Amino acid sequence: MVSIDLKGKKAFIAGIGDDQGYGWAIAKTLAEAGAEILIGTWTPLVKIFTTSWSTGKFDESRKLSNGKLMEYTKLYALDASYDRPEDVPQEIKENKRYIEAQGYTISEVAEAVAKDFGKIDILVHALANGPEVKKPLLETSRAGYLAALSASSYSFVSLLAHFGPIIQKGGSTVSLTYMASEKAVPGYGGGMSSAKAALESDTRTLAWEAGRKWGVRVNVISAGPLRSRAAKAIGFIDNMIEYSKANAPLAKELEAEEVGKAAAFLLSPLASAITGTTVYVDNGLHAMGVAVDSPAFKGEA
Repeated sequence: MVSIDLKGKKAFIAGIGDDQGYGWAIAKTLAEAGAEILIGTWTPLVKIFTTSWSTGKFDESRKLSNGKLMEYTKLYALDASYDRPEDVPQEIKENKRYIEAQGYTISEVAEAVAKDFGKIDILVHALANGPEVKKPLLETSRAGYLAALSASSYSFVSLLAHFGPIIQKGGSTVSLTYMASEKAVPGYGGGMSSAKAALESDTRTLAWEAGRKWGVRVNVISAGPLRSRAAKAIGFIDNMIEYSKANAPLAKELEAEEVGKAAAFLLSPLASAITGTTVYVDNGLHAMGVAVDSPAFKGEA
């Protein structure tokens, strides 16, 4: 019987802030497969997340198929907008949500993980942020555009650069992208479509570099729309979900665990020859060239 067995594997998932997003779903599926979970949470959300966890707010979402609750071994404050301590602006250091936090830049977190656990086997990038995502691209400022690329795509380059040396040979990474990287999605602005395109391009280049340097695989999942906290910031996530249900080959709402299962496969030895690839988990919407619910196709689909 072929199954995904990740017992003895350590997985670092960057970008879990609650129990709604794809990062959570991936962590839960990896835990189901036996992996040890390490979490990187955006620094301002750490207290909210740990309080919600300890008070039982996530208990229903933490339930595994065997009845036990998903656990994590350690949580690290992580702000992937900064590579080193000297990159952090003084106003951020003095911000009330950061002032008590320590070691939250990418290099510091990688060093802490190496000190705590030596090596890991899996790296998941579930990070994205565009401060001007609601603005059309033509109205996006240079600062907003570069911020989107920094937080949503370069953050993966930096994570892999710093975590690569501590990923076991044969290890694997996965990040998350969206179809706006290759097709126009009006309303998904602020440079986020550009950031996702960069992430997919970087996946191919990093697959070559990380594969030759460390024997590590690099893939990205192009996931369909999900009603997560982060996606709600876009402002029209419900419309995106309804559009997908109306026009995708599989006329159903995408479940977060479907992305989690695809990620678990890509991160497992079962996908040992797969790298540099964009895998679509979107009910097939990416394959469509027309919107079949358009009045122009009324009665034809």
